[in-house]
Amino acid sequence: MEQVSTSGVLNTLKEVPARPKVIVTMPAYRAERTLSKTLYDIPPDLADEIIVVDDASPDNTVQVAKTLGLNVVIHQANRGYGGNQKTCYDYALKYDADIVVLLHPDYQYTPKVLPDLIRPLLENRADFTFGSRFANSGKPLQGGMPFYRYVGNRFLTIFENMVLGTHFTELHSGLKAYTRRFLTELDYHSYDEAFVFDSEMLIEAVLLGYRIEEVPIPTRYAADSSSTSIKASLIYVAKTMKQVVEARLGAGEIRARHKNRMKHKYAKLSTNL
Repeated sequence: MEQVSTSGVLNTLKEVPARPKVIVTMPAYRAERTLSKTLYDIPPDLADEIIVVDDASPDNTVQVAKTLGLNVVIHQANRGYGGNQKTCYDYALKYDADIVVLLHPDYQYTPKVLPDLIRPLLENRADFTFGSRFANSGKPLQGGMPFYRYVGNRFLTIFENMVLGTHFTELHSGLKAYTRRFLTELDYHSYDEAFVFDSEMLIEAVLLGYRIEEVPIPTRYAADSSSTSIKASLIYVAKTMKQVVEARLGAGEIRARHKNRMKHKYAKLSTNL
């Protein structure tokens, strides 16, 4: 069960913006110290709405978010990073987003690059974008990325590129943006509730032929940025490797299931016209 706390922002929901409606979602856990500075770095006029989904944080994340006047969705029990994202996207779609941004509130990813992140979507060049800390000869280690995460990221990205036949510089960034159509066409509720959710979404997007574009972003790790342990990172690597191999071998089934899902979706839309 989730509880929703709203502020005055909601009274603008019925207005029809002249441009696509952009909603920034923040999957929050223990973000009381970094939420405000993340919010204040979002470029003015970029977001029509900001939604914080708190995953049963034991600190004051919810109180800080409410004080900042943000829409807050509260998980009564911790669901995990994937479960948090599901709620983020559910509410963004519910509030009629045309473009949905995923921004971590731990200040690890600078919000100042959000205009670059959503530009390919606004220009109809892509369905899904993500930030890459390795693009354009980026130097993540100089930005504070832990060495074990650097090695794991490089190894896993190279492995996934080989299996999927892609050429991305990074496949494990937490800064992302999607079109409404993309999110409504993928069955993201079937994905894992943990960190491997990200890998499942990207792998399916590749196999289903969606347009994906990576955007160069700086690396920023600080003392108050969230970071998984070495053990958790190894589990994530193993699960992702398993997922990408199984998905590649079962690509035909994934495409057939998706085609059937789209057939039912658009048949239902036609019936409602």
